[in-house]
Amino acid sequence: MRIFNTLPSEDLRSVGSIAAAYERDGYDGVASMENRHDAFLPLAVAAVATTRVELHTAIAIAFARSPMTVANIGWDLASASAGRFVLGLGPQVKAHNERRFSVPWSAPAPRMREYVESLRAIWRCWKNGTPLRYEGEHYRFTLMTPNFVPEPITANIPAITIAAVGPAMIKVAADACDGVKLHFFATRNYLEEAVLPVVNEALVKSGRLREHYEISGGGFLCTGPDDAAVAEQFEWIRQRVAFYGSTQAYWPVLAVHGLQDLGEKLNRMTREGRWEAMAAEVPDDVVHLFAAVGRHDQIEKVIAGRFGGVVDSLFASANSLVPAQLPPDLIKDIRRVPTRFRSYAPA
Repeated sequence: MRIFNTLPSEDLRSVGSIAAAYERDGYDGVASMENRHDAFLPLAVAAVATTRVELHTAIAIAFARSPMTVANIGWDLASASAGRFVLGLGPQVKAHNERRFSVPWSAPAPRMREYVESLRAIWRCWKNGTPLRYEGEHYRFTLMTPNFVPEPITANIPAITIAAVGPAMIKVAADACDGVKLHFFATRNYLEEAVLPVVNEALVKSGRLREHYEISGGGFLCTGPDDAAVAEQFEWIRQRVAFYGSTQAYWPVLAVHGLQDLGEKLNRMTREGRWEAMAAEVPDDVVHLFAAVGRHDQIEKVIAGRFGGVVDSLFASANSLVPAQLPPDLIKDIRRVPTRFRSYAPA
């Protein structure tokens, strides 16, 4: 199983040394998230501070950016990292698109499919000299003059993965992408019932191999050197489960376990401004559905039971402000958990 750690975004001056330390510790890759800060800038620093680890956006918000802009950034990061950059995209929810980014909203799944297709059309144009002719309902790219074609790169064009929770976006991830970045708000049952069947059917229809398709995430990792550290992390995860569970877009996960009433109650509490009281509504057994929980000396077996046979890679940390400090020996142990994924297929 591949294991990733999260880069800080709040201080770019610290990124290089932290990324290099993660590489020395044995992580397979580093990832940047887009919350308060840009998702791409930390990876630019990490690209020139490391030589081995993959560099992922996990995730960058798609619809607030033109695919052409993302194509330029992805090309430059692929060049700087000698092909180690993997683009992770996500749609964000309607309210944030319309009210935080001032972006018109439309059905996200068909729009994301065109986003991925148009990115690949732009990269093929730059890589192979293919005329740029992409015309869809949401995106249209038909002009590329020599002055705006970036310098060639010897690396493959980046693999593309997308964040997905509901069935429509999971299908786009399975049909059109190199992998799916599942939300931390996911359970083993949801992975087996809602994710794997869609992915497997899409791969069979397209003739692609599961070994070249990565399923990433799908739950929290709750661990520490002792019981006290695990308990502290467990309470932080309880808060995150309450926060995500209050959002309707994540309710398909709750529905698998008959927990729709919990989601509705949490949603009402947000409208009433009762944010601090929400975590208390999430019982321990529900937190365990969303996390692999155990001390460092226990967690390898717990990970194998919670994620094994379904997930190919995990994030050691769900937030750069809550960094994971896994010992190198534990990282080696986690990497021994068998998975199906081997490598991204060359684009």
